[in-house]
Amino acid sequence: MRITNSKRLLPVQLIEEAIRRQEGTLLSNGALVAETGKFTGRSPKDKFFVDYANCPLPREQHQWLTEAQFDGLLDKVINHLEEKGAYVFDGAVNQHPVYRTAVRFYTEYAWHNLFVQQLFLPGNPDESPVYTVYGAPTLKANPEADGTKSETFIVIHLKKRVVLIGGTEYAGELKKSIFTLMHHHLQELDVMPMHCSASLGKDEDVALFFGLSGTGKTTLSADPQRKLIGDDEHGWGADGVFNMENGCYAKCIDLSAEREPDIYHAIGFGAVLENVRYDEAREPRYEDRSLTENTRAAYPLTHIANREERGRGGHPQAIVFLSADASGVLPAVARLTPDDARKHFLLGYTSKLAGTERGVVHPEATFSACFASPFLTDAPMRYAKMLMNRVAKHNVPVYLLSTGWVGGGYGHVNRMPLNLTRQLVNLILAGALNSLDFLRDEELWMDIPTSVPGIPPQYIRPELGFDDREEYSVRRTALVTAFSDVLASFTEQMSLQSP
Repeated sequence: MRITNSKRLLPVQLIEEAIRRQEGTLLSNGALVAETGKFTGRSPKDKFFVDYANCPLPREQHQWLTEAQFDGLLDKVINHLEEKGAYVFDGAVNQHPVYRTAVRFYTEYAWHNLFVQQLFLPGNPDESPVYTVYGAPTLKANPEADGTKSETFIVIHLKKRVVLIGGTEYAGELKKSIFTLMHHHLQELDVMPMHCSASLGKDEDVALFFGLSGTGKTTLSADPQRKLIGDDEHGWGADGVFNMENGCYAKCIDLSAEREPDIYHAIGFGAVLENVRYDEAREPRYEDRSLTENTRAAYPLTHIANREERGRGGHPQAIVFLSADASGVLPAVARLTPDDARKHFLLGYTSKLAGTERGVVHPEATFSACFASPFLTDAPMRYAKMLMNRVAKHNVPVYLLSTGWVGGGYGHVNRMPLNLTRQLVNLILAGALNSLDFLRDEELWMDIPTSVPGIPPQYIRPELGFDDREEYSVRRTALVTAFSDVLASFTEQMSLQSP
């Protein structure tokens, strides 16, 4: 349904509009900064799908609204945007000519429209959109009348191909609604949707980094020795890997030119910063946590000099699972057998970082199936089977890296040094770990190297980093138990035997 009171503007015009409407401020580096109010992360408990006849999604996996409830909310959103006015962007998702899909965004805020223009591919206004997303942040739902849990709502109607977002100013909901849609859209085409970053080496070798927000996907894929394919969302089809998006959405807490130069220098004119404080000279203060830990930067891939312009690559030669483990038990690096990889993919273990979702203020252990639980539309076992079929067909080695608080745990030691994690990634991609000796850990389902040249022992053998070995033992037992308990919920659905 079209919004007649809407206009299409270029990014520079949207910046002018956002400043004129006092939605944001232009900083000295050229980026537009905006605050997202009380919601500085996603609201997964306010996400619903619409129940319609023969809806293919598993009922137990989602929250549901009726067709009547959806129609009522749609009317409210349309009327709200007609009254307030909207900005329209005709874009597209998927950097692959076969899978490219047209998406239209209507946004109440100018800066939200700038945000989606920076993250998605440009489309054609004369082309009918396959999906339409309506963003109305100042419209609040009535839970009693609308069937929602709060005034916030993210509602997806797969059959009508419409997304409604309201009651939240957090722009990440616009981005992740498309990712959710693609989990249904692409798998129907036998394309594996993946929550991962991807990079391309000089020999055309592709590496994938799976992980939840804050585990290091964006940072580790921004490698000066490799070309960036994408930092967050990809598909794996018959001829290889492709980026779903055309931009990056990076965490920027404690960002510096020394630690992450590619990201730091990508934040220029046209980029959008969320919840980043700044000083009197309008210099961003990336170390400031007063609004949230989940400060963000959205910028187009064209801001990255060392990028793969096609947004595509062949089949991966290495897969890395990332976990920001707060317990300190997981080693910095481990090798996974195919059966190990299936288990860890289903577990999707990490520690949810502060600010990523509403209410999270300290790292919390979490299990997110396929490293993407909030965005899955079908059963996790289906995506796991898709991934492992491809791993087997293309003989792809899989590793696990802990980017958390290795050898001591959160509050006792600093987070895994980025330079050492990069060193481990380089060893993985060079195949240098293959010549090392490994010890089998049957309880955590991984092979752990006895030592790695250049890496301090406490990062390979985490028990060495604990002052109290009993504490390590208690934490390890708790983690082993948690792994087994979570995996048991999947074994009830289907056998974990290899396909």
